[in-house]
Amino acid sequence: MTIQPMAPTLQRVSFGHPDAIKLNDRVQLEYAERYGDDGDVTPLDPTMFDAPRGLYLIAYDDGGTPLATGGWRTQDRNDEGYSDGDAELKRMYVTPEARGLGLARRILAALEDDARAAGRSRMVLETGLKQPEAIALYGSSGYTPCSKFGHYRFEELSRCFAKAL
Repeated sequence: MTIQPMAPTLQRVSFGHPDAIKLNDRVQLEYAERYGDDGDVTPLDPTMFDAPRGLYLIAYDDGGTPLATGGWRTQDRNDEGYSDGDAELKRMYVTPEARGLGLARRILAALEDDARAAGRSRMVLETGLKQPEAIALYGSSGYTPCSKFGHYRFEELSRCFAKAL
């Protein structure tokens, strides 16, 4: 008889949680390596992900190891190009050792469901051309290109996507 390990669980945490900070540091290193800069410098306050204006999730394995993250935060019309009713996807990341397990899709679906339940009408995200895996995930999940918004809206490598909720 083979014992199957438990599927990773998703847990709501604060963006200021030690595991969230640790995974954010890892994704920042990956951004820096891919883009040759200091990583994503978009200003983020941990309270931006607090309910009911957002959600931050971490996927943990059955041993308590954090494997993946993602969050959404409320955005409304402003001078950075957002629209009323937007939920912005931030800090989607899966550790290299956990890639291919479907965690990004699970987190994405949970974030979309939560944003929809919070009354948001559109999920938006910004990624870059040096993240082809992310672009493929979002495209296969129903996201389509949209007008650029946010901190990197004037950057040549930046790409923005949206999906109606």
